[in-house]
Amino acid sequence: MTRMNNKTGRFTGVMMLLILLIIVMFFMALRTGVINITPLDVIRTLLGSGTDRQELVLFEFRLPRIILALLIGTGLAVSGAILQSITQNDLAEPGILGINTGAGFAVVLFIFFLQDSIGDVFSVLVMPLFALMGALLAALMIYVLAWKKGVSPIRLVLVGIGVNAGFSAALVILQLKMNPQDFRQVTVWLSGDIWSANWTFVLALLPWILILIPYALQKSNTLNVLNLGDDIAGGLGTKVEGDRRILLTIAVALAGASVAAGGAIAFLGLVVPHIVRRIIGPLHQYTIPISALMGGLLLMVSDTIGKNLLTPLEIPVGIVVAIISTPYFIYLLIKEK
Repeated sequence: MTRMNNKTGRFTGVMMLLILLIIVMFFMALRTGVINITPLDVIRTLLGSGTDRQELVLFEFRLPRIILALLIGTGLAVSGAILQSITQNDLAEPGILGINTGAGFAVVLFIFFLQDSIGDVFSVLVMPLFALMGALLAALMIYVLAWKKGVSPIRLVLVGIGVNAGFSAALVILQLKMNPQDFRQVTVWLSGDIWSANWTFVLALLPWILILIPYALQKSNTLNVLNLGDDIAGGLGTKVEGDRRILLTIAVALAGASVAAGGAIAFLGLVVPHIVRRIIGPLHQYTIPISALMGGLLLMVSDTIGKNLLTPLEIPVGIVVAIISTPYFIYLLIKEK
């Protein structure tokens, strides 16, 4: 009982620290950019007393971008945590496994063939559905190709890398048929970019996050049991394959919707769950909410760095995340037996 109380206390402490850091980063992101706004002016503007220019910069450009970064980081981190659990593979992550690229391929197909015909606003709402279909297709291909009397962790990663390469090649072929402006836009977007964020993107992604993450948290005990191995989980009454398919669908849907809003941001879903497990342990009723907060915080920090490091130029947030996360990924590869 004392050990559980200590873990609960640690969980609460980490939650409060992350929330505090998100609030601090939120105000830093609001005040920094090409146009600097003082902290006092930020508060005044949020309270409705700012100038028209400050309201335009904050409410139409910076605020939707910050909220979108939080939502995307949350979705990718929780997706990674679920994938690592159900595959029992420390290297499982939607970007590495090709799920992000599959979602990106479906979105680019949509942009290439349908976007101009249905209008910008409606297309933003439809894109997550196309991303989900692409992500599900990639996940199905990986699962089928990796199956050989079961799915081994290393085989899953290797097949995922192959599927990722295949979708990447298809994307290049498709991009070559685009005009130069669309080619550049898609290239930047696929590297992970939220510079064109607006409230429509926020509203399109928000329902996915609000529905799927609480459902994943509700399935945390199932994830804990699956971590014990299929034989033990089945002996405890868990419908192993059925629950695994449900959880895989949740993870794929979170990744797909996040890719539709922010491009193919890799490594975030890999690094965050690992860090969280080191801090709080493997129980998913703790790791899922902490991963959600840490993922949102990491993407907010990366986006703030990307938009301010080379002002007025902007570095796509996916590149910043990759630079931050790559050393840890190499460490995991060396550590993996």
